[in-house]
Amino acid sequence: MSLDPPTYLSSLQNNIRARYIPWDGAVRAAHITDADLKKIKSVDKVRREQRKQTVEGNLGDYAGLLLGGNDRKSVLETAGKRADVVQYILVLAGDMVDDIPALTTALLSHPNPYAPFLPLLSQSSNPEDPVPLLTSSILTSLISSALTTSTKSTNLSLETSKALPKLYSYLSGLAKSSDSGLQDIAVQAYSALLRTKNARELFWNQQAETVVPLIEILRTAAGVGNNGETSTLWSGNASTRSMNEASLGGTVGLQLLYHVLLVLWQLSFEGALVGDGLEQAYEIIPLLIQLLRLSPKEKTTRLLVSTLVNLISANKSSLLPAAALARLPSLLGNLSGRHLTDPDLCEDLETLKEMLEEYTKTRTTFDQYAAEVRTGHLHWSPPHRNPTFWHENARRILGENQGELPKKLAEIMGKSWDGDKQVLAIACNDVGCLVKAVPERRDYLEKLGLKGRVMALMTDSDEAVRWESLRAVGEWLRYSFDG
Repeated sequence: MSLDPPTYLSSLQNNIRARYIPWDGAVRAAHITDADLKKIKSVDKVRREQRKQTVEGNLGDYAGLLLGGNDRKSVLETAGKRADVVQYILVLAGDMVDDIPALTTALLSHPNPYAPFLPLLSQSSNPEDPVPLLTSSILTSLISSALTTSTKSTNLSLETSKALPKLYSYLSGLAKSSDSGLQDIAVQAYSALLRTKNARELFWNQQAETVVPLIEILRTAAGVGNNGETSTLWSGNASTRSMNEASLGGTVGLQLLYHVLLVLWQLSFEGALVGDGLEQAYEIIPLLIQLLRLSPKEKTTRLLVSTLVNLISANKSSLLPAAALARLPSLLGNLSGRHLTDPDLCEDLETLKEMLEEYTKTRTTFDQYAAEVRTGHLHWSPPHRNPTFWHENARRILGENQGELPKKLAEIMGKSWDGDKQVLAIACNDVGCLVKAVPERRDYLEKLGLKGRVMALMTDSDEAVRWESLRAVGEWLRYSFDG
């Protein structure tokens, strides 16, 4: 899928193309050789077709100009002390790589095609520094081409497998920037690179760098702050601006959102690898569903629905419950009322409906509760406040799968939940309900650390947590003098 070049990058490149470079002075200072200057002038400020003919007629010379070889240095190494010359050559090199496929092939056939470029990525910690930015663009083009040509083989070349993680790391710094222009450069580069299974696996291996900034952008678009209340994702009540405005969450432009969703969609083709991890670490299913509620364009709706299909179909047992809890079935009903023209989107909607209908046919109230606890994120769903549910299911909750659910409750309560104290209040409610329904098992709950944690929460800063913990402790005290 071809995307328009990021505006930020295009503007930078155009600015550099228009600069005057004192080439003769650079030659006299030995920052560039006479022979290299002749090659540069042969392809600089000429028509694209003329440049292509010149380069294709001298592929070895131009590959050598950029990469060096035969005891000669790359022009980028020779000109290293002249930032203006390096920037100009990087722009020219990027134009040649993008416009002349034969040159790209010649560069990639070199034993070490990325050697002159990789050191330039770490030249500066400033994300706006032109040299690393321009270098990342060239590396993205080269590595993307290398990935495309190596799709018939199962493994990346050694040089590409070493270079790609370094490029991912640099791009992640741009994605963490507060500048949407820099973020878009990173995201579009990711999209160009995530073309093969190996590239997606490497991307996932570096998820702390690569995935986390993208999730933060999506959370902002959904109207949920990174440290804010996350329960709104499950209820669908996250606050956002009008869907007709040019941005979601007040700050995320629709074009950037589309590009981030495109990357996530590409990653979702490794659904079996990434699905559960995305849900456990980032609550991806309710996040995507919230964005789907807000999606103002069919193109973003298409990506969201397709990503949900890829992730859920590869992880039905774990992600279908999360989708049902986040109210996807009712949302799909609303979407069906829209006038949708994309046949692939309509097909994916039907696929989601069928999977959810099959799941909800056999789901019991216990299944609903167990699925919620397993997500690791509680919200006030009906079972929590239903006395009949606890009377009928408390023993099963304590005993099924060797006490899986109370152990999970203990794990949930072990976290601080500073961004969503409601989770702790609900967990305290559940512990109190278990003690009330099955008082003879309170020693078991105490061994799991639940009694101590509930008592500690009696002094929590949140009023609801204090109240629910007090009620739970009261259930324990009810039986404190029993023999």
